[in-house]
Amino acid sequence: MYFVYVLRSLSTGRHYVGCTSDITQRVGQHNDGVTKSTRGRGAWKLVYQESFATRGEAMRRERYLKTGKGREELHLLTENPPARSSVG
Repeated sequence: MYFVYVLRSLSTGRHYVGCTSDITQRVGQHNDGVTKSTRGRGAWKLVYQESFATRGEAMRRERYLKTGKGREELHLLTENPPARSSVG
């Protein structure tokens, strides 16, 4: 299983989009400063994730989320999470 994940910097509020097969380890790497692209930009919090069966699917979704339309969708997903419906 592969994941596309979105992190938010707790210090700057900026987002980072990536993909991995081990999301817990990868978020730890971002927070420990192992990842060059996020090093020195503060602590990171996981704000969104999606799972995919193949690495190719995850990479395609990651690339899309880094495009103009993808960033718009990402903003909607992270700022206005879908309402949970309750039956009762």
